[in-house]
This record gives sequence, C-alpha cells and structure tokens, in this order.
Amino acid sequence: MSLPPEKAELIAGNELAARFSAPLRSYFLRRVRDRDNAEDLTQEVLLRVIRAGETEAIQRPESYVFKVAANLLKDLRRRAARRAGVMGAPVEDGEDGAPEGLIDERSPERVMLGEASLAQVLQALGELNELTRNVFILFRLENMKQKDIAALYGIAQSTVEKHVMRAMLHLATRCGGQ
Repeated sequence: MSLPPEKAELIAGNELAARFSAPLRSYFLRRVRDRDNAEDLTQEVLLRVIRAGETEAIQRPESYVFKVAANLLKDLRRRAARRAGVMGAPVEDGEDGAPEGLIDERSPERVMLGEASLAQVLQALGELNELTRNVFILFRLENMKQKDIAALYGIAQSTVEKHVMRAMLHLATRCGGQ
C-alpha cells in the first residue's frame, strides 16, 4: 500500500527536519547571532530542500542542505549590503567593534602570503575523502558538536573523532612545515 503524495512529502519533510534542524540552527546562529533569524533561516532551507526534492532526486542530502544554507546566507548578506548602500550608510573599517590596534594592515605581501597559505590548506583538505573533509569542516570551522555530526551522518561519535584526527594529522603533515 503506497501513501498519497502529500502524505509522503509530509513524512519526508519530518525526517528532513529531524535530521537537519539542529545542525542548521547551529550553523546559522554562529553567523547571524539572532535565535529568531536562525530559526527562520533553518525553516527556509528545509522548505527549499523539500521543494527541490519534489522535482529531482537529491544524491547527497548533507552536502546539498548546507550548500542551500550557505547560498541563503550569501543572498541575505547581498540584500543587506544593497540596503546599506541605498540608505547611504557605508561600513567603515573598525566599526565592527574590534579595537583599531587589533586590525592588521593588509599589505600586498601579507595578502599574497595569506592566499598562498589558504590555497595550501584547501589543497590538503581536497586530498581527504569527502566524509573526513566534511566532518572536519563541521567540527573545526563550523564549531558543531561531535555528537551532532555523528547524528547528522548516522555514525558513532568515536568515528567522528577519528575523522577529525585523521584530517588534523593530514593537515599538520602537509601544512605544518610552513
């Protein structure tokens, strides 16, 4: 006995929300620092993913969900920048709350060295398998808890720890001498 399409969509939506709500909320909270906005953005991502799933099969849901989230944030920032430009309120250096003495000068040499270092790290991350790379990025860059990552990927927390350690060892080997 098959379910009617609207019932199947509801079940798929509930499973999607159960699996990704907490990681998405955490992802957005670190970026927008407002619980209500983070919740709204989480719901928007889930809605977009459910709609996309109606028209096409999503091959790697973990990657897809966070790609949608990142794109949603980019759109939000573009709109905010456009509004700030229209309202005539350009953002000045140092207005982000950081004391002036803590902001480094961006000399061309420093920018070039930073780009080279970043390229080296990105290349080293690209050498890792996809799961190890994703786990490392979620843990170290997104500050997601290991237990949440384990739940997201359906693996044991000890496995998450092993992926993080494998990635750190690889990065230390490839980039540590610089």
